[in-house]
Amino acid sequence: MHNHPPASRNPFRVIKRLLLGYLGVGIAALVAVILLRNHPAEVNGPAWVRSIIVVATALILLSAATLAGRGSRGAFLRLRVISIVTTVAIVVIVALPGTFPVWLKVEQAVCGVIMLGVAVLANSRGARARFATGSPAGARPAATGPPGGPSC
Repeated sequence: MHNHPPASRNPFRVIKRLLLGYLGVGIAALVAVILLRNHPAEVNGPAWVRSIIVVATALILLSAATLAGRGSRGAFLRLRVISIVTTVAIVVIVALPGTFPVWLKVEQAVCGVIMLGVAVLANSRGARARFATGSPAGARPAATGPPGGPSC
């Protein structure tokens, strides 16, 4: 009997839960932006754009995670790449002085922690093992037998 943690058995289940949390935080931020739209000190143009991007990214990543969990290699690659790019973008946003309101930077820090978890799990050995073929990507196994067909 194997005694692996649940994330190593099905990392996509955990990834989807994290992404649902990311979506929830993103929706909450978008609602806050809408409610605070008449307060320029609290909501600026970049806050609108970023809030919409977070929700859109969450939906794209949820779709990719669902499809990857069903065996789609393309979706798995999208999940891996977008989760890393998103995490790096969030680090930059939190580090940039003055571009975003403080409350949005806090929201982005929370999103960053969530996305770091997604990126780590999506790029983990357990997730990659679900797509391992035993040969390099795109390589076909060598033919076993003489050219022209089997010999008798």
